[in-house]
Amino acid sequence: MAWTVLILSGVLEAVWATALGRSEGLTRLAPTAVFAVAVIASMAGLAYAMRELPVGTSYAVWVGVGASLTVVYAMATGDEPISLLRTVFLAAIIGGVIGLKATS
Repeated sequence: MAWTVLILSGVLEAVWATALGRSEGLTRLAPTAVFAVAVIASMAGLAYAMRELPVGTSYAVWVGVGASLTVVYAMATGDEPISLLRTVFLAAIIGGVIGLKATS
């Protein structure tokens, strides 16, 4: 259960990071509201997962999932360029997250 919550919290990290970027410095209401709800839920899920999982592993997985999904979303929407090297480095992050899960 802790791993499921941790992965979902990582997804919410991507949601709040994207919403924060779209909030234009917290001046736009809708993205700011999405940011606030998602950051609270994401942190709560991370805290819950850390009750059963090691802190370092939990944080690395949370950040890895959130960062990867944030970049993938930005690439999909055209906000960031897509390149072979970027894809390779994203795969390395995802491989690291899988490795942490596999060795836990």
